[in-house]
Amino acid sequence: MEAIMEYFGFFSEIPLWASIGSAVLLTLILGYTGAPLWLWAIAGYAALAGLDAPNWLFITYTVLVLVFNLKALRRIVLSGPLMKLLDAINFLPKISETEQTAIEAGNVWVEGELFSGKPNLKRILDEDYPELTKEEQAFMDGPVEQLCEMVTDWDVMVRKDFTDEVWDFMRKEKFFGLIIPKKYGGLEFSATAHSAIVAKLASRCGPLATTVMVPNSLGPAELLLHYGTDEQKDHYLPRLATGEEMPCFGLTEPNAGSDAGSMRSEGIVFKGDDGELYLRLNFEKRYITLAAISTVIGLAFNLKDPKHLLGDKENLGITAALIPSDTEGVVLGRRHDPLGIPFYNCPINGKDVVVPVDAIIGGKEGAGNGWRMLMESLAVGRGISLPAQSVGGAKVATRAIGAYAAIRKQFGLNIGKFEGIEEPMARIGGYTYLMEAARRYTTGGLDQGQKPAVVTAIAKYNFTELGREIVNDAMDIVGGAGISRGPRNIFASSYTAMPIAITVEGANILTRTLMIFGQGAIRCHPYAYNEIDALMNKDVTKFDDNFWKHIGHVFKNLTRSMVLSVTRGKIAGTPVNGPASKYAKKLVWSSASFAFFADLALGSYGGALKMKEKIAGRYADILSYLYLASGTLKRFEAEGRREADRPYFEWAMEYSFWKIQQAFEGILREIKVPGLSWLFRLAGVWGRLNPIGTYPSDKLGHKVAQAMQTRGEGRDHITDGMFMPKDKESAIGRYEYTMELNEQAWPVFKKLYKAIKAKELPKEPYMEIADLAVKKGVITKEEAELVKKTEEARNDAIQVDEFTLEEYLNETPTKPAGNGKRPEKAPEAMM
Repeated sequence: MEAIMEYFGFFSEIPLWASIGSAVLLTLILGYTGAPLWLWAIAGYAALAGLDAPNWLFITYTVLVLVFNLKALRRIVLSGPLMKLLDAINFLPKISETEQTAIEAGNVWVEGELFSGKPNLKRILDEDYPELTKEEQAFMDGPVEQLCEMVTDWDVMVRKDFTDEVWDFMRKEKFFGLIIPKKYGGLEFSATAHSAIVAKLASRCGPLATTVMVPNSLGPAELLLHYGTDEQKDHYLPRLATGEEMPCFGLTEPNAGSDAGSMRSEGIVFKGDDGELYLRLNFEKRYITLAAISTVIGLAFNLKDPKHLLGDKENLGITAALIPSDTEGVVLGRRHDPLGIPFYNCPINGKDVVVPVDAIIGGKEGAGNGWRMLMESLAVGRGISLPAQSVGGAKVATRAIGAYAAIRKQFGLNIGKFEGIEEPMARIGGYTYLMEAARRYTTGGLDQGQKPAVVTAIAKYNFTELGREIVNDAMDIVGGAGISRGPRNIFASSYTAMPIAITVEGANILTRTLMIFGQGAIRCHPYAYNEIDALMNKDVTKFDDNFWKHIGHVFKNLTRSMVLSVTRGKIAGTPVNGPASKYAKKLVWSSASFAFFADLALGSYGGALKMKEKIAGRYADILSYLYLASGTLKRFEAEGRREADRPYFEWAMEYSFWKIQQAFEGILREIKVPGLSWLFRLAGVWGRLNPIGTYPSDKLGHKVAQAMQTRGEGRDHITDGMFMPKDKESAIGRYEYTMELNEQAWPVFKKLYKAIKAKELPKEPYMEIADLAVKKGVITKEEAELVKKTEEARNDAIQVDEFTLEEYLNETPTKPAGNGKRPEKAPEAMM
C-alpha cells in the first residue's frame, strides 16, 4: 500500500479544488468514452492519492477492485446471489414460448446502433439506398403504368370490382408473382421494386394496390419460398405467379386478433383407412383479404396429435398449411364491407375439413413451426406493403395539394398564400419527404437480407399514422372538393380507407406499445435479452458477463447524455458535413439520452414494463423518430444534398427531433423511479429549457409550402414514382393543366392587377375585364386569350361532381365469385 501511495504521491501536491475538478473531468471522460473497468480502477487509485485518502480506504478500495475485476470471485460474491434475488422477485419479464419466437424473429439491424447510445453514423449512412434495376424500371414504366391507365379509383368504387380486362392483365403481366423467383415463372423483383410498384398503384387506386400487394406479402407464396418443400414449391409457385391460383391467408379470428397466438382454430392428425396421415381441420377466420376469390388458403391453426402419429408431443402448436378453397367443408363466398372500400375481404369457415398431412407448409417437419414462419415473414412484410401504400397516397397529396393551393382563390388570393393553409401544406410535404426516405432506406436493408422486425414495425406504424395525418390535412385544405364524392375527388376514398391500414398487419396501438419498444427493448438492447435468457436458464456465467457490462453501459450513456445535453451535441463526432451536420450531431445526442432512459425504464419497472404501455409508447416514439431521422439523413446525403430538397429535408429533421422532445417530456413527467422521481421531474425542466428539438419554424414551413406550389424538377422529384395521368380531364390532370396555364399567365395577371390598383380597370373577375384591358392597351389580344383560357380551366378544376337522382341510385356491377374468376352474374351469397 505504501508503494501505491509513493507511486501516486505527486498527486498529493495538487490543491484540493484541482483534485476534485480533475476527478470530475476524468470521470466524465472515462464515462463518455465507455472506458474498461481496469482503467476505472487505475483512475480510482489516482483519485484516492490526490485526495490523500487514509490507508483503510485504499485497502477497502482494493478489495472492491479485486471483487469487480476477478470474474470468478465476482460470480461467487455478487452475481450469483444477485441473480437468485432477481429471479425470486420476478424482476425481469418471463418470456413465453410464443413471445420468445416473436422476439427472435428476424434480426437486429441499424436499430441496434440507435439503442446503443453511441450510434456508428458511418455505418448508418453507409447502408444501401437502392435504385431500381433496368428490368424493374422497365416494368414500372410499362405494365405498371398501363395498369394504372386501365383503372380509375371512382370506377372501382362504383362497380366494386375491376373489369375482366384488368384481372386478365394483372395475371398476364404476373402482378401476383412479383416476389416469386424466375425459375418458377415469377418476376423475382427486389423489396425496393415491390414497394415502388405498390406505391405507384396506390397513387392511382387503393383497392388496386391492396389486390396486388396481398399475394406478394404474407401468404402462401412468401411462406412457400422460405419454408415449403420442393414438391410444394414446384406445384404452387408457377400457378401463383400467373394468377392461376389466387391465394389468401387465414390468421385472424373473432377471439384472436392482436393476440394471434390465442387462436382457436384446430387441426387433429389422424390415420385414414388407406393408412395415410391426414388433418381434420375446424376453423373460423375473418378479415381475410382475397378470400372470396381465392383458390388456395394459407391457414394457421393449432395442431394436435393425440395418437402421437408425428412424434412424442401431443400439442404441436401453431401450424401453417395450404388448403384448396374447394375442399369439402370450406365455406367461402361471403363478404365483409371494410368501410365501403371494394377490395375482397371476407370470412372463412371450415368444418371437418380433411387434407393430407403433406398440406402442412414444409411437410411433416413444418408441424408446430407455423408461428415462427409467420413472425419471420411479418418481420419483412410489414416494411413493404402498407408503408408503400402510405407513401403513394402521400405523394398524391403533395402533388395535388400543391396544385390546388396555387389555383384555388379566395378573398382575391391563391389560398396557398394564406399562412393557415401553409401550415398543413408543410406537414404534407415534410412527411412525404421523410416517408419516401425511410421507405427506400428500409427496403435497402431488406434487399441486403436484413429481417429487422422492430424496424418494419416502426415503418408500418408510423407510415400509416403519418398517412392518416396527411389525408386529414388534405381534406381540410380542399374543403368541399374533398367531401363531394365522384370522379373529380382525389381524397375521399383515401380518407375513408385510412382506418383499414391503421388496423391490419397488427393494430397500431399494439404495434407502438408492444412491438416497437416492448420487444425492441429486449431484442435490440445490447444486454437485456442475454440477461433474461441467463436468468431463465440459471446461467451465472452468462448473467455475470452481461449484467456488469450492462451497468457500465448505463453509466456510459448517463455521462454521454449529460455531456451532449450541456453542449447541445456540438462535441459529437460525425462523418457528415454541410447542412446535415447539425442534425447528425443531434441524432447522437438523442440516441445517448434514449439509451439511458430506456435502461432507466427497464431498471425501474422490470417485468412490469409490459403493462406500462403509455410509457412504452413514448419510448417507441423516440426510437421511431431516431430511425426515421436516420433514413431522412441518408436520403439527403445519398441524393447529393439537393438544394431544392433542403426545405423538405430540414422540416422533416426538425419535426423528428420535436417528436423526440415531446416523448422525452412525457417520460420525465410520468416515469416512477423509487426515491428519484423528483430528480427526473427536475431533468424534465432542464429538458424544456434545453430542448433537443422544437417544432419547425413558420419560415421553414413557408418554404415547403411554396416549393409544393412551384412547378419544375424540384416538385417532380418529391413526387417521383406516383402515377401521373396524361389525360387533362382526370382529377389530377385538371389541376396540373390549370397550374401550368396559371404559371404561363402569371405575368399577364400582374399587369391586370397593377391596372386595377391604378383604377384603370374595374375590380371585376379577370375573365370579364380581359377584353376591356385589350382596348385600353394594358394587355395584348393573345394575352387576353391566355387569361380567359386560364380562368376557364381554373373554374373547371374547382368544380365538384353532381349526379341525377337516377345516377345516384344506380345499381353497381356484378362481383367475382369465389373461384378467382368473374362470372356474368354474382352468386346470391355475394350480392
